Amino acid sequence: MIERYQLRYFLAVVDHGNFSRAAGHCNVAQPTLSVGIAKLERALGGALFLRSGHRVELTQAGSRLLAHARRIEGEFNLAQQVLAGAAQGPLTRMGVIRSLPGATIAAITRAARGIDPDARLELVEGTERELLGHVARGRIDCALTLVGRGSDRFLEEPLREEGYALAVPLDHPAAGQASVAAETLNEDVMIVRRHCEVLSDTSRFFTERGVRPHFAYRSVNDERVMQMVAVGVGITLMPTSYAAPDVARPRLAGFDQTRTIGLLYATTSEALAASPPPIVAAARRVLAD
Repeated sequence: MIERYQLRYFLAVVDHGNFSRAAGHCNVAQPTLSVGIAKLERALGGALFLRSGHRVELTQAGSRLLAHARRIEGEFNLAQQVLAGAAQGPLTRMGVIRSLPGATIAAITRAARGIDPDARLELVEGTERELLGHVARGRIDCALTLVGRGSDRFLEEPLREEGYALAVPLDHPAAGQASVAAETLNEDVMIVRRHCEVLSDTSRFFTERGVRPHFAYRSVNDERVMQMVAVGVGITLMPTSYAAPDVARPRLAGFDQTRTIGLLYATTSEALAASPPPIVAAARRVLAD
């Protein structure tokens, strides 16, 4: 017979990535957690995890169990809340790619609260790769991230396509221009967005045109990059959705790369896409505008 604590141990290992952190989360010793997982595996007739050093991955049996375990644990929690007289709605866990502007995330969250101010929400920030892993392992329900990049492992819903443009301070010679040739930037100091999805394309684009700039700043924080541009530390190339009062956004002539922002779900989450919680409905609304 499967007992609830065994499912809780199983979910903790999935969510925390290894047995040691999972045991800490469950407030038990690691051997106790390992014994509980072993009992669950015997009850189900197969291994649930592949153990490799300090990391674990789900087996096919573990992947099949995951959705059921989350649903069972969710029903347990909901029943406890109802009996305690404090029933709450379901929790939606959405991943958000780091290269999405904070203003966009705030607008989506504001719209979601307008739909249902009591809706329960957890936002998880990460890189594209991190969010793919979180969705695959069931740590989040969906992700607002890059889509259309050739993967068929997930359900994808494109919401907005955007290009890239330069970000320059208002006193820069290019600030008043609609379009700027790369060759005119040969003397400019630049800022590197280290997490940029088109970083290699950008580097190649400038190199092919003889532009080999000095880099004064490297960052994975786009809001900070915009602040450094505004005070004249350097210029950079960013998605067109970024804006700041002290930064101009002329187009880089000939650079036609685009990215598509959308929602990404596990293939087992058709119901979430078909009957969207407030945060998903809000993302669709805001990014469609």
